[in-house]
Amino acid sequence: MALIKNKSFFVSLMILVALFGVAFGGTVHKVGDSKGWTMMGVDFEAWASSRTFQVGDSLVFEYNKDYHDVNEVTPNNFELCVPSNPLERYQTGSDTVTLTKTGVHNFICGVPSHCNIGQKLQIVVLPASLGPVAAPVPRPVRSPRSSLSPSPSPLADSPVNNGPGYQMGPSPAPHSAALNSSAWIGFYSLISLLSLFILV
Repeated sequence: MALIKNKSFFVSLMILVALFGVAFGGTVHKVGDSKGWTMMGVDFEAWASSRTFQVGDSLVFEYNKDYHDVNEVTPNNFELCVPSNPLERYQTGSDTVTLTKTGVHNFICGVPSHCNIGQKLQIVVLPASLGPVAAPVPRPVRSPRSSLSPSPSPLADSPVNNGPGYQMGPSPAPHSAALNSSAWIGFYSLISLLSLFILV
């Protein structure tokens, strides 16, 4: 009887460890690495393209709160560098943003001219998985404007349409510097569970 109780306890413990490993955390990405969230010396597009972002990961923005902030904005406000009506605004100087949704996420500094200088970050968040992902991430690709386009619309001379034309296209597959730690915990937990069921 004691053997059955021990096996039941062990099975319950292993299931709990497996569930905890899959659900707990993700990769923590310090935006700008050692330089942090700044307008000088960091190419945020290159920084983002060297990483894979998944649901459950976190972005850590470290910056001087007297000179910067972080605004999550719509794609249109990202392109125009407009911080008004942000989806979220962070101002503590050390902000952690947990990525809970797939898709494109856009962040800019709301201090005048900082976004225009390059203090802006666009990432693509992929679904969570149990291993590293090497999926292409769409990035803006400059395309020439067609001279055969139909007559211009009344908005043709607006500031929104005067910039260079962009279309989404694949970029080289990103490669993450670190493996997702929760994926490895989940993997080893799954192996432990399988081993347990084979022994029982």
